[in-house]
This record gives sequence, C-alpha cells and structure tokens, in this order.
Amino acid sequence: MLSEWDPQPGWLNTASYGLPPRRAFEALQAMLADWRTGRTSWEGWDTATQRSREAFGRLIKVDHVDVCVGAQVSQVLAPVAAGLAGRRFLVPAEEFTSNLFPWLVAGDVRTAPAAELADHVDSTVDVVAFSVVQSADGAVADYPAIVAAARAHGALVVVDATQACGWLPFDGSLADVVAAGAYKWLMAPRGSAFAYLAPGVRERFVPYAAGWYAGEDVHGSYYGEPMRLADSARRFDISPSWPVYAGTAPALEVIEEIGVAEINAHNVRLANRFRDGLGLPPGDSAITVVDVPGADERLRRAGIRAAVRAGRVRASFHIYTTDADVDAALEALTDG
Repeated sequence: MLSEWDPQPGWLNTASYGLPPRRAFEALQAMLADWRTGRTSWEGWDTATQRSREAFGRLIKVDHVDVCVGAQVSQVLAPVAAGLAGRRFLVPAEEFTSNLFPWLVAGDVRTAPAAELADHVDSTVDVVAFSVVQSADGAVADYPAIVAAARAHGALVVVDATQACGWLPFDGSLADVVAAGAYKWLMAPRGSAFAYLAPGVRERFVPYAAGWYAGEDVHGSYYGEPMRLADSARRFDISPSWPVYAGTAPALEVIEEIGVAEINAHNVRLANRFRDGLGLPPGDSAITVVDVPGADERLRRAGIRAAVRAGRVRASFHIYTTDADVDAALEALTDG
C-alpha cells in the first residue's frame, strides 16, 4: 500500500498537510483535464462528494445522513455557533482558533488546560468544545471522560477532529457535533471539510448558508420558492468544490482500506522511535514536540520538513513516513 505515495524523504509535517495517495492525486488530475477541455458535464464529478460523505461517516462511526459537507472547520461550525448564541462554552486554553473563535463570537467562553478539561465541567457550562488531538503539541484528549462529564451536567459536546481523523480511532457518535478538515491526516486537497450533526441537536441550528445544494432534490432546487431543504444534515451542505472532492473521496477510501487501527500503530511507533532517540518517554500520539536548541535550523539544513508551533518544533508521522525519515531527523537533532 505504501506504493500509493511518492514522498520526498524528510516530510514530518502531516499535521500541517497530508500527502495525497496516488489514486487521489490522479483522480484530481483527471477531473481537471475534463474541466480544461469541457469533456463532460459536472454531475459525474459530484458523485465524489457523496462518496466522501459516506466514507467520513464510516471512519467516525456515524450515519452518513447525519454528515454535512463544507470547506473549512470554522465554516461548518458557523451554524452551530449561531444556534448556540448566548450559551456558556468551556474550551481548552490552547485550542486551535477554528474551534475557539466561533464560540467567542457566539457567547461566553471559559478556558481550562486541555488535560484538565473534564474536571472543569460543571453546571455553569452549556457546551464543551475541544480537539480530540491538540494541534500545538499532539496531546490526545481523554474523549470518553470529557463526554461523561458533559453528559453529567447536561452540556453539549462539540469536537474538532482535524488532527485525529485518519490516524486515531474514535467514536464520533459520542459527541453532538464533530467537525474535521480533510487536508491533514485524511490526505485530501485543502478545501473539504465535514461535520457530524447529531439528529437530536441539529434542529437548534439554522442553515443560513443554504443554497441549491442543500435542497432535498438538488436538481429540483435551482430556482424559486418554496423552501425545500433536505431533512437530513445535507441541509447544512454548501455547494462543494468539484476538484477538491474529486481528490477527497479516494483519499478517504485508501484510509479505509488500510484501516485506522493499522495506521495508528504505524504512526505512534514512529513517533515513539523519534521520542526514544531524544531521550523522551513514549507517548500515544502521532504528533510530538521537541525542545532542542536550534532544532528548526538543524532540521532545515538536513532537509527535514517539520513545523514550529508555540515555540517548539512539531514533528508528525503518517502512513507514508518511514524509519529512515525518523532516523534522519534524529541525526540532525543529535549531531554535535
């Protein structure tokens, strides 16, 4: 299956963007070739959107009829924020802002350390919003404990799974809302995103961005009244970018073929190989951060592409990462 990728050695930055499987890249190129020459109508391209929706639903263990498609996390969360305006939100202090700014716009936000989030849920909290995996340092949330604390106090649970979906198995149905951008661990082109909107809560949300693609019959929703939106989560769809979803569907299907559990084992093993080489204890994440003097420059000189987040080098490992990639990064960081 590794023949699906052609990475230049040294890519340790999937937490910024993932590398497409060959079949995803080729599907995108084929769509662009059709567009360039006007070879076909658009309806065939759009089948990839539904394939993507269904694959995402399977990956997080929810029914695809409860999944809407969009472009970015903050965009798919916008109707959620609008529907929960005036509520009281609890969010990790270090949360990525796509899952923070919507709540700051909508209501009263209180923050707590991500590792202590469950302990800060009480009767003053209406909504708990958090990332399953933190972008800054790769910390994996105690998802069941946070959900249990929220349920004990009647709070809703909104999850950003962007840094988790594709390598970390989890049950999306435990939450009320699960949003995810697909261009990182799901290895899709940038510009596709999904949100699971649980049936019991989505009537609180208003599809302000509704257009023809949110119609029950999209082809019968081009013109005029009356309102005829889908009964499912599709009423929150925005019209998809055809090239983006052409590459998204096969990328998600490759993840399904390999299996998230197998990807998890591969990624965490490599992350722990990296940590062990730096004298750090093992962890449970595909993302790790290091404080090594001059680490950013050392890696750059060695041709290792990683990221700097919150002042530390962040390395991230995915299915196309190899032992040789890890060893090259360790050599760069420990030499001299």
